[in-house]
Amino acid sequence: MTIAPAKLTDPAVRAFVTAVNAGDREAFFHVLTPDATMSDDGSDRDLDQWVDREIFGPNGRMDVQTESSGGHALVANFTNETWGEMRTAWRFTVDGGKISRFETGQA
Repeated sequence: MTIAPAKLTDPAVRAFVTAVNAGDREAFFHVLTPDATMSDDGSDRDLDQWVDREIFGPNGRMDVQTESSGGHALVANFTNETWGEMRTAWRFTVDGGKISRFETGQA
């Protein structure tokens, strides 16, 4: 069963998922701190390059399946035009209402 983004607990994570699903790069970066970092499958990546390659270029979408850790951990079916659909885990560090780091990888 999919959890609607509007039902996600943490406002910053909710805004993150909403921006991804809307293809809204500006809203996505608005929810991140200026010095935000990320990793994919355990390796730190260049945030700008990664989101353009994995999310906004190939029309990425997150269908959240579960939420835990006060809304800072998600399991989602992530789909894009490059890789198709895969089950992914997402962990978020939220500081002052903005995401300072997210980590993702296959679940």
